[in-house]
Formats: sequence, C-alpha cells, structure tokens
Amino acid sequence: MTQFRVAEAAALLGVSDDTVRRWIDAGRLAAVRDHAGRWVVGGRDLAEFARAHAEAPEIAGVAVSSARNRLPGLVTRVERDGLMAQVELQAGPFRLVSLMSREAADELGLEPGVLAVATVKATTVVVETPRSSA
Repeated sequence: MTQFRVAEAAALLGVSDDTVRRWIDAGRLAAVRDHAGRWVVGGRDLAEFARAHAEAPEIAGVAVSSARNRLPGLVTRVERDGLMAQVELQAGPFRLVSLMSREAADELGLEPGVLAVATVKATTVVVETPRSSA
C-alpha cells in the first residue's frame, strides 16, 4: 500500500503541511503513525480526499465548456514569430506551453501578467509513475 508523509500529501493537494495536519487532527483526512511516529496518509485515502474536495475554479467572464481540465493561471511569456506565437502560462505549480497563431494571441491580448485559462481537451493523456528505488 502506498503511503505519503504529511509534506508529500500537502504538495499533492497544493496546501501547506499545517493544513494537512489540521485536517488529520479534525478527522477529515485519515492517517496513521508510521514506525517512526510520523503521520502518513494511505494513497487510496488521499485520492478519495482529493476527489471529494476538488472544486472547479470559478473564473469570471469565462464561458461554460464541456472541457473539464481548465487551469487558470498567469501568462508569464509570449513569443511571437511570424504567423505563430508561443504562450507560457503558470497555473499554480504547473507551467503550460501553448502554440497558437499569432492572430489568436493578439486577439486574446496575451501578454505577461494577463490572467488566462488553459483548457485541455485531449483523447490521449500519458500517465507515468516514478521509478521505485526498491
């Protein structure tokens, strides 16, 4: 069974270690003590908690869409070259890069510092797991 220490669970949930500890203390997140006396959260418990507490961000002025993978963020870089533009967006800890027409980038007013939403709708998503050191 996969287990995550408090700091790992916090990083995966995008909150502080203290928040995870408060959730554990309040009984909102199931955890047990490991052999060293540290709190650990089971992988299944963490996944269930993450799914139950996931909320789609509300973004004013953004149309309703069938796409479920919407990541609001801040435009950090825009490079225009000929007919194309490369746009970088920082959405929380995630850096997203989009290639689009220069005309689209201009029409959207994409410049560093602009709030934007990256919407991902794909039929192929590659899922990887870290290599085990065992």
